[in-house]
This record gives sequence, structure tokens and C-alpha cells, in this order.
Amino acid sequence: MINTYSGHENKVKHNLEHRVQTMSQNRNVRQVVVPTEQVSEMKDGQKVQTEKRTMPGYVLVNMEMTDDAWGLVKNTPGVTGFVGSRNKPVPLSKPEVDRLLHRETAERPRTQAQFAIGESVKVISGPLSDFSGEIAEINEDAAKLKVLVSIFGRETPVEVGYDQVKKI
Repeated sequence: MINTYSGHENKVKHNLEHRVQTMSQNRNVRQVVVPTEQVSEMKDGQKVQTEKRTMPGYVLVNMEMTDDAWGLVKNTPGVTGFVGSRNKPVPLSKPEVDRLLHRETAERPRTQAQFAIGESVKVISGPLSDFSGEIAEINEDAAKLKVLVSIFGRETPVEVGYDQVKKI
């Protein structure tokens, strides 16, 4: 695992892959990966899939630790160093790599809330469609909102999915 400047992970990956090709280090540096996950967001009432970095500032490199490969990676523009001590990087175990790349679980896109507590929303589907209310609680794990809807003059908490409401 290497440290990079945050936001430059893909650029470092591209630079490193290019340097591996030009310096004929394909045997020593096998794979360069930026850890990401698929996140579905609600934008303008539409569900949009985006890719989000799970570990900003880090890039995983599958490599044979030789002096040439170490120098190649260390001297790549944007690389600030290896994770571990200065002279001896610490290799990650197979379970750690699998966890970082989300291989051990069935990949289910995580939905990110585009809402804030106290925001006014209108329910657009379900039994309470066309009701308006205020967001009281956000549960990102379940992709649900608790909205306080006025029913018969009383504030009633109603649990709805992200895709069942829109901002007013």
C-alpha cells in the first residue's frame, strides 16, 4: 500500500502503470488498484450510480519487493511513501486486501443521502404521496428517512426510502 496526495490516486495509478511499462518491470509490479465502491445517489429525483474512493490518499500495489521495483514505485510522481516503516514497507495480508477491495461480501451498492435533517421534502410515492414534511432522521445503512408529516393536524413520523421523496 502506498500513500499519495489525496485526490491524485488515479493519476498516480496511471503514472505508475506507465513507468512499469517503460522500465520493463511487469514481472515485479503486477497490479495497481485504487480502492473504490459503487454508490447510488439521488440527483434531481433520479438514482445515479457513481464511483467513490473508499480510501482517499492510498493506492494498492501488488508487487514483488525488489530494490528496482521499490525505487520505481517510490520515485513515481505523486507517491509520498509506502505504508510501514521508511525502509521496509509492510505487506498486507490476503484477508486485508479482500476487505479493502470488498471481495468477501456480495457487492451491494450503498446509497448516499442527499438530504439533511430539518430539510423540507415531498413524498412522491407510496400511500402518503403528495404529503410534505420535514426530515427528522436519516438512516444511511437502510437508505431510509424519517419524515414528520402532518396528518389530521398532528406531526406523524413516517419512514420512507430515499427514492420515495424529493426536495421542495
